[in-house]
Amino acid sequence: MLKKIEELERQAKETIKAATDPKALDDLKIRYLGKRGEITAILRSMGQQPEDMKPLIGQKANELKDQLEGLIEQKRQELEELHRAQKWEEEKLDVTLPGTPFLVGRKHPITTVMEELKDIFIGLGFQVAEGPEVEWDYYSFEALNIPVEHPARDMQDSFYITSKILLRPHTSPVQVRVMEEKQPELPVRIIAPGKVFRRDDDATHSPMFHQIEGLAVDRGITFAHLKGTLQVFAREMFGEQQNIRLRPSYFPFTEPSAEVDISCVMCEGEGCRTCEHTGWLEILGAGMVHPNVLKISGYDPAEVTGFAFGMGIERIAMLKYGIDDIRLFYVNDHRMLSQF
Repeated sequence: MLKKIEELERQAKETIKAATDPKALDDLKIRYLGKRGEITAILRSMGQQPEDMKPLIGQKANELKDQLEGLIEQKRQELEELHRAQKWEEEKLDVTLPGTPFLVGRKHPITTVMEELKDIFIGLGFQVAEGPEVEWDYYSFEALNIPVEHPARDMQDSFYITSKILLRPHTSPVQVRVMEEKQPELPVRIIAPGKVFRRDDDATHSPMFHQIEGLAVDRGITFAHLKGTLQVFAREMFGEQQNIRLRPSYFPFTEPSAEVDISCVMCEGEGCRTCEHTGWLEILGAGMVHPNVLKISGYDPAEVTGFAFGMGIERIAMLKYGIDDIRLFYVNDHRMLSQF
């Protein structure tokens, strides 16, 4: 039996030394040290050995068992170090090579313009207010002096979910909600940016676009305050040389109402194809809050007045960046978006 142990030791050492991967070492560990391994078989046969040889055979078998466990683990570490060295050699980096470039994200031009608009009006004392994009018909029309069957609804008809719920066609419902919450608190000075939805789709209109509306309600507010606010806005957004022009118009929720033009950003008012040689570009609508809207929201029009304005953010971005098709904002073309 002692000769068998010596032969087993020699054979095991040679096979462990010749192992080339961890899987082979696992197989050798099972072969020699497993439950049915050769060393285990020797230890289990101790009862059949001569009494005077049992201590020596048991000692030699256990020593060999411990020795083989150590050799297997030592060989495993050697293989792992060899594998790491080979992997490092294969994947070794040349630090003198230029790095791999990656694209850096940018803000979308609409986001940039919206943030700039917010900064301008916050600087003028306005607060940002938000409201639901899925809105009641009441807040979208009736509370804005646009009753059922009013022809002005055709200008702003939106996407109805039920007969009384729709995707909002403008952010004016936010103004009504804020006045309801604040009344009789004064002053009210808010801007309402957000998505709106209308059945429009061409080079200058989109079924979904972004709008920002402003509202100021207080005692003694006049049309002059509105004009001054919009003049400051135009110069902050488009440059100190900008002038504005107000033309009489009609909106159901303001009276009097006006369309607001700025001097053409392309020709600086000289006249060109963009402005149809007028020197002016239409940019937004505005006016004094209609007394009926104030009443509906809980204010007394005999005591307070207010002004409101609204503009499409895409329209501002198109003028600011010289974009001639609103659909370019939504094509997700990196070549277009990376310019801003």
